[in-house]
Parts: sequence; structure tokens; C-alpha cells
Amino acid sequence: MTQPVNPSEYLRHAELIHSQEAVDLAIAKIAERLNLDYAIAPDDASDPPVILSVMGGAVYFTGQLLSQLTFALELDYVQATRYHDNTEGGQISWVVMPKENILHKNVLILDDILDEGITLKTVVDACYERGAKSVKVAVLVDKMLNKAKPLRADYVGLTVPNRYVFGCGMDVYGWWRNLPAIYALN
Repeated sequence: MTQPVNPSEYLRHAELIHSQEAVDLAIAKIAERLNLDYAIAPDDASDPPVILSVMGGAVYFTGQLLSQLTFALELDYVQATRYHDNTEGGQISWVVMPKENILHKNVLILDDILDEGITLKTVVDACYERGAKSVKVAVLVDKMLNKAKPLRADYVGLTVPNRYVFGCGMDVYGWWRNLPAIYALN
């Protein structure tokens, strides 16, 4: 798709896949599961997880999710990308790698979408290489592909068809990460 001069053209020619209400409900359900799985007794707060938000796509998901979590946590971020504001992935580029604060810690990675899984697998592997005790993955959406992915997310909010989607942190040529619903290009 050729990038239009006016970003509003994307919305004009897009199909709503998940409404804001569906997105909000999915995030609330993930929060509920995480609160159960990461509940730490008040006298045993020695092992709170480190949450790594994958920038910039996970910023929406992370922001909506954090206020619903009821357990102690550390928050940090990583930034690795294959898309570089394009609609097709290429070589992985690291902007910010996992830091030393994950050594011997349980890590929870938050990302906007599990697409082909290449970037997320790279982030998971980097966490283990830096000494993480365990790594789990939560994604707002899992794209339904007709091929195997190198990893599965432990927590999934919604599924989307094998189309180019945007909104809720996912962009189209750098635009529309701020939309509270998920759309697909036609």
C-alpha cells in the first residue's frame, strides 16, 4: 500500500476488527489472570516480576494494563523492531536491550501483537541470555497465521485475522497507535 499524504485515509479505508469495548474487556481479563498468577503474599514480596514493555507498540497495552495489576512489580522496557514504520518486517534492530535488572528474576514481556513471532522470540532469548529465571509473554492480540510461530504467548487478549492491523499501539506507517480500537487495512 502506498503511504497516503493524509493519515485519515487509513481509517476511511479500514475495517473495524475489535471495538474499544472488546479491547478494554480483553485487557481486563488478562489483568485478572496476571493478578492470580503473580499474587505475592504480603510477607513474601521478595520475588516480584520485572515487566518489560516492548516499545513502541506495547505502550498502549502497557498503559491500560498496569493500573489493573494488584501485585508488586518492576517496570522497564526494551525496543527491538523489524518494521521501521513499514508494513513488512525486515532485519531485527535493537534500540534498547534488556537490562541487568532481570538477572535471576521472573520476567513478563508485554507486546501489542504476536505476528510472526520473530521479534518476540528474539526478546525472550535475550532475556534468558541475560540471566532471567523465567520469561512469560502477554500480548494484546495474536495474529492468526497459517504457519507455525517460534513461540506462543502465555496470555492473549484477542485474535486478529491475517491482515495488516492498527490501533491500540499498532501502527500503520507510524500513524494511529493511539486509536482505542483495532482496525484492518482493506
